Amino acid sequence: MATLTFLGAAQTVTGSRHLITTRAGQRVLIDAGLFQGKKELRQRNWAPWTHGPIDCVVLTHAHIDHTGYLPRLVAQKLVKRAVCTRGTKELAELLLPDSGHIQEEDARNANRHGWTKHEPALPLYTEDEAWTAVRLLEPHPYERPVEVVPGVTVTFRPAGHIVGSAFLDVTLHDGGPERRVVFSGDLGRFDAPLIIDPVPPKPCDVLILETTYGDRQHPAEPSHELLARLINEAISRGGPLLIPAFAVGRTQELLFLWRKLEEEKRVPVVDLFVDSPMANDATDIYLRNREDLDPDVRDLLQHRQAPLSPARLVRVRGGRESAALLERKGFFAVIAASGMATGGRILSHLERHLPSPSTTVLLVGYQAEETRGRRLLEGAQEVKMHGGMVPVRAKIEQLTGFSAHADFAEEERWLSALQTPPQQTYLVHGEPKALVAQTQRLSGKGWQVRAPQPGDVVEL
Repeated sequence: MATLTFLGAAQTVTGSRHLITTRAGQRVLIDAGLFQGKKELRQRNWAPWTHGPIDCVVLTHAHIDHTGYLPRLVAQKLVKRAVCTRGTKELAELLLPDSGHIQEEDARNANRHGWTKHEPALPLYTEDEAWTAVRLLEPHPYERPVEVVPGVTVTFRPAGHIVGSAFLDVTLHDGGPERRVVFSGDLGRFDAPLIIDPVPPKPCDVLILETTYGDRQHPAEPSHELLARLINEAISRGGPLLIPAFAVGRTQELLFLWRKLEEEKRVPVVDLFVDSPMANDATDIYLRNREDLDPDVRDLLQHRQAPLSPARLVRVRGGRESAALLERKGFFAVIAASGMATGGRILSHLERHLPSPSTTVLLVGYQAEETRGRRLLEGAQEVKMHGGMVPVRAKIEQLTGFSAHADFAEEERWLSALQTPPQQTYLVHGEPKALVAQTQRLSGKGWQVRAPQPGDVVEL
């Protein structure tokens, strides 16, 4: 009997890793993500891999909590093959080498400051090892089945989360009765301004469903309404508007809506800086992968419009340009990674401007436990940055409506395409409260639902 082992994103949001083992012993790893957030979670990234060589890794999309463990596995020569969509490969070429660079930088800092008690700190993997992993990736189109190992066929279907994002239709035909397993990956939202809607799922025997927002709904007020109000309020305070944002997905959606608000005269034209080379490169990738874009955005591109370019947008690349921004006076807006303020260029802007009451910090989307973004959101009076404590006098705002994850109502809309429930549904990618809420909701409809523990093994 084929089995499924939950190695990550079980009882937590990050570290997506689900291992299929076929009757013949072939191993297919669905996603190879890094654990993020709490220290106890991050330490799991260092645990030895004890599950043998992997015949194929299948990636749902490019975010690091779904791909960032792949270079570690590849460096240990454990991966024979890796497949994904074209958009995922293009974005992985940005995200994985950057992750390797950060790993090396963190190790250097730990050794320089004596943060290790015993042996020298080492990176989880290097930038070169990340490039090796990227070169292994095979891009495949949506809706075209690919046999990843004998007896296992995978079809990538648009998930509407970011460019290249897919949920997986997996067919097991490995000697027993044919079974269909659907892995939701990260489901996107319906009627999002930039990315196409998730396509409906087909009937399946087993469903592995993400539950990031299983206990809540996004605000009813449209994202562009909230964004317009908060931009205008930030301008009235007089200080800069700082927006920590993921380089991939969130930044592009912000740019699209910002341009729309300017055209509609909902906000004045102001100086807007994207201080992130990765975000600027990702924006170009978004514009190239038109099949992932909303039809209205495609129409703008067809008519030679620039849907991701507000009037006074400046794309900042060099470190000198970024440093010069820190000396800027008056009102301006900066979008920079990382989205949870855990690293990246946004930290220098926060360190400079958090002590000022005229500053506005706008957090967009989910903020994981024990991240700097979560601490700001929860009202911290000071936060640690670059080895020192920085007082927080800035106005902290949040836009949860900008999340690229479906909430529970949008998941119900997606699931409504299934005329009969799967024989078994497993809930992943959720904190305990979200898992409990979604379990109760689906169980109340007669579904067989479980939220597996890390390491649980189930038969398929």
